[in-house]
Amino acid sequence: MPIRTATARWQGNLTEGSGTIKTGKGGIQGNYSFKSRFEEGEGTNPEELIGAAHAGCFSMAFSKALSDAGFTPTSVDTVAKVHMDKTDAGFSVTRIDLETQGDVPGVDDGTFQKIAEDAKANCPISRLLSPGAEITLSAKLA
Repeated sequence: MPIRTATARWQGNLTEGSGTIKTGKGGIQGNYSFKSRFEEGEGTNPEELIGAAHAGCFSMAFSKALSDAGFTPTSVDTVAKVHMDKTDAGFSVTRIDLETQGDVPGVDDGTFQKIAEDAKANCPISRLLSPGAEITLSAKLA
């Protein structure tokens, strides 16, 4: 498997500085700042990138698991809501809420829910993040 890379550059102090984030092949690039991370300023932030990674990983894992069970999805759409809170240890990602909707012909809701929970537990990004953050899931059939 290839090793994936990303880069970040920060210039200036914490509250007035700014930076750029870029994935290795340049597919995602963005500016970030104190305001985009801790307030509602323009740009992206590391937590959004974690959310994008988690939503993408889960959607792929869920699609594979559905297909393996004989239910090829038309689509799987996932939103990851990343919660960062101040804890005794400092700022920490404490919870990620995955909200997914699948257009999956022929599957019943019980089977859909079971496969979704298995995908949540087994996608590589969930396995990476779950020791330190609670991961919740809301799964709906389209």
